[in-house]
Amino acid sequence: MADVNQSKAHLIFTYGTLKRGFPNHTLMESLIHRNDAVFLGPYVTCISYPLVVGPHGIPFLINLPGSGNRVTGELYSVSVRGLYQVDDLEGTSLGHYERLPVKLIPCESTNSDAGGVIQVEAEAYYAHRSFGEGLWERKGKEGLSAYTEKEASGYVRREDRPKDRSFRDEVHFFVSAARN
Repeated sequence: MADVNQSKAHLIFTYGTLKRGFPNHTLMESLIHRNDAVFLGPYVTCISYPLVVGPHGIPFLINLPGSGNRVTGELYSVSVRGLYQVDDLEGTSLGHYERLPVKLIPCESTNSDAGGVIQVEAEAYYAHRSFGEGLWERKGKEGLSAYTEKEASGYVRREDRPKDRSFRDEVHFFVSAARN
C-alpha cells in the first residue's frame, strides 16, 4: 500500500508564473518531461478570490473566499516528487505561500449549462496568511480574474531581485508602503 500512496498525484491549480508561457513554467515543463506532472487544462475557481500582483510583479491568490473575482488558471496533476519541487519554488517552508484547497470547474463549463458540471477539488498556492489580507488592502481591494502577459511583463526573476532583503521583507515593505 505504501507504493500506491507514493505515486498518488496531487491536483495543483496554477494561476500565475507557473502557467504555460509564463516565467516559471519551465519547472512544470521539466516535471512533465520526467513524468512527474500532467497538464489537465484550463480551469476557473468556483467562487471568487482576490488575485493581486505584489512586489516584483509576483502574483498572489489570497485566501479570502467571496472577495475579488473568479480566477482562471491551469490544472496539473503532480506526483509527490514533483510536488516537493513546486513547494520549494513557492517557498512554502519559508512562509511565502501556503498550499490550500480550492474548488474548480473546467473553463469551457462556464459557457455552457452548469447543471452537469463536476467540480474538481485541487490545491493552490495562496499568499501566506501573515501578509495576504494586507496585500488585498494595499491593492485597494481590487483584484484580477487572470494573471496575463501584461502583469507578467513586470515580473522580476528571483536572481534579479535585490539581495539585501528577503522575499517576506519585500512583501511586508510593499504592504506597509504609504498609500496615495
